[in-house]
Amino acid sequence: MNIQGLQKLTLLDYPEKVACTIFTAGCNFRCPFCHNASLVTHVDLERNIPAEQIMNFLKKRWRVLDGVCISGGEPLLQPDLEDFIRRVKEIGYSVKLDTNGSNARLLKYLAEEKLLDYVAMDIKNAPGKYGITIGIPDYNMEEIFRSVDFLMSGVVPYEFRTTVVREFHKREDFADIGRWIKGAERYYLQSFRESGDLIRPGLRAYTKEILDQALEVVRRNVPKAELRGVE
Repeated sequence: MNIQGLQKLTLLDYPEKVACTIFTAGCNFRCPFCHNASLVTHVDLERNIPAEQIMNFLKKRWRVLDGVCISGGEPLLQPDLEDFIRRVKEIGYSVKLDTNGSNARLLKYLAEEKLLDYVAMDIKNAPGKYGITIGIPDYNMEEIFRSVDFLMSGVVPYEFRTTVVREFHKREDFADIGRWIKGAERYYLQSFRESGDLIRPGLRAYTKEILDQALEVVRRNVPKAELRGVE
């Protein structure tokens, strides 16, 4: 596992769990608004945190923490992810996976093996604008569609989420997304935040008023949609 970050405590990343978050390095997308750009474009193997160090931490924090979030980067790129999750589960933790949905086969396999307790998948934009939003203009959407369909089949608890950026998202995009994931059990609109670690600086967030309007559009097809982290 190429692990380059550990948040030792979070009450936000894993719904209804006291958790820690592990950040894996490397991603196959180049989203301009990515808030973890250093895990995507400047991967430094010398900063790796050994898996054994993570396991020792988890063993010591057992019963203080009850969940582990695996984020990134894109965790499904890690060749030894399955073995790592099995070890985490053996200690007794619930596991949440954050993913961009670009590897539907592995996502399905891990869920059907009961290795995932919750999945958060990013919906980057409406299908027609996906490529430009992820920094890969000619991107083939097939795996994304498969991942969405699989999660909506209900095998594992899940949420979809979209980071809303003024330069990339318009009203009609939220209408398209709503039709695409119609009936999803959880969908969150998250406001873009300037992390200081972006792939492309200079991007902007919308006001809460505009986000409320976007939410109204989405709720026509996804009644359980909510805003998250919007002040």
